[in-house]
Amino acid sequence: MPNIKPIHTEADYEDALELMGELWDAKEGTEAHDQLELLGILVDKYEEQRFPIAAPDPVAAVLFYMEQNGLERAELGRVLGSRSRASEFINRKAGLSLKQIRILHANWNIPADILIQPVEQTA
Repeated sequence: MPNIKPIHTEADYEDALELMGELWDAKEGTEAHDQLELLGILVDKYEEQRFPIAAPDPVAAVLFYMEQNGLERAELGRVLGSRSRASEFINRKAGLSLKQIRILHANWNIPADILIQPVEQTA
């Protein structure tokens, strides 16, 4: 069986991916499957460090949720307390207050760590 080692370089990463491909069909409970699982953990850790994914913009996240759930801006106004407040947020004139973040998280189940991100404001 191949020697599994930490992934420090791009070459190590490529080697790990190649080895994963070779072990892909390993049967559960075998040594090969255990190696595949370990490689998966190592590759995941390397990718998290090398290719971090930024949290989505809160306005984009709210608009996406609304689109996916067939909601109009008026509904956002009801949740945030007023249509003008919703408009300010959607038009990037102002961010959300802590209270509004909690309300959106509780009512629409949008992760608070996304909603708390700063809104790129426009003039």
